Amino acid sequence: MIKYERFELENGLKVIYHEDKSTPIACINILYNVGARDENPEQTGFAHLFEHLMFGGSVNIPNYDEPLQRVGGENNAYTTNDITNYYLTLPSENLETGFWLESDRMLSLAFSDKSLEVQRSVVIEEFKQRYLNQPYGDVWLLMRPMIYKVHPYQWDTIGKEISHIENAQMQDVKNFFSKFYCPNNAIMVVAGNVKLDEVKKLSEKWFAPIPKGPDNKRNLPAEPVQTEARSLTVERDVPADAIYKAYHMCSRFDKEYYATDLISDILSRGNSSRMHNALIKDKKLFSDLHAYVMGDFDKGLFVVSGKLSKGVTMEQAEQGIDAELEKMKTQLVSKEELQKVKNKMEASHVFGEIEVLNKAANLAVSELLGDANMVNMEVEKYLGVTAEQIKEQANIIFRKENCSTLYYKAKI
Repeated sequence: MIKYERFELENGLKVIYHEDKSTPIACINILYNVGARDENPEQTGFAHLFEHLMFGGSVNIPNYDEPLQRVGGENNAYTTNDITNYYLTLPSENLETGFWLESDRMLSLAFSDKSLEVQRSVVIEEFKQRYLNQPYGDVWLLMRPMIYKVHPYQWDTIGKEISHIENAQMQDVKNFFSKFYCPNNAIMVVAGNVKLDEVKKLSEKWFAPIPKGPDNKRNLPAEPVQTEARSLTVERDVPADAIYKAYHMCSRFDKEYYATDLISDILSRGNSSRMHNALIKDKKLFSDLHAYVMGDFDKGLFVVSGKLSKGVTMEQAEQGIDAELEKMKTQLVSKEELQKVKNKMEASHVFGEIEVLNKAANLAVSELLGDANMVNMEVEKYLGVTAEQIKEQANIIFRKENCSTLYYKAKI
């Protein structure tokens, strides 16, 4: 059970406080309610570009990292299709340094031509290295436009193409910042060996003067139900053939999510999972194989992906996957097997709550999903899933017409 207090500043910044006396550190996690899905389709990659720009210095602090490192702190950030999350840890006695740094870049990021050019180059290089020049790196650049025809999940966080970042103008960047990087579009979690009074005082001192931004009401187009199987075959200079099958599923908000997530665990979590036993160990069709849910905030994806063993055809590999998915649709999971995956889930959840950083991030996401207390109800929701619910979701999801498949072939 994660205990927390919640309050809100007049400018709309939501603040969540969690005390953890077992650690000498404090963590500040600021989640901005903006991700790649909020971008203009002609200007993609902006949310990710901003993740980099936010470390390029603010008006009063030219180098974000230097003062933080001086007090023994460290920081990082990540962008998804749904959110952008910034976090730092530092000794709790230096908490105010973190407030000073985070508030200054929320209030007044430094928009210099030099910073934009530096970060633009970094992102373009990342696009080339991680997505274009790495084996299997372009999988999601190929998959997303095949799976999504209307919803902005059709592009990856890095963006649709390099030219969108190359052509980003300073005014476009400033507009994106003023729209999304404002207190009423953010959730701040302060966790660790800190006191509530201090957190309230520092929040008022450093964040209350920041003006409220626009009210961002999302009106994203819903993806139509997929009515035909889709596929794409490509050849690349990679070591082994691979297959990627993506099925539309519910969102992270929906009650069906928990049963769907457990299906992925039954299929491929650990060496005793179904797919590992049947398709890697016994039939030797794959060298590695994974089933996972994307956990998207809008309706998301259930993905099965694997690299084929030498000499195995795409047809054999796909038949192997289909056979395992068919079993999920036709047979009830045994009590023992269901209990086993629930135990694993519960253990990893408890283990994950040891880290103050994890607790802070989970509180922020839960608050964004509607209620910070969701973080305390997650395990219960998983434990309540029945074998019948699992079978029901398998039948809803694993339909041929609901699937998009990428056949990723190695050049001979």
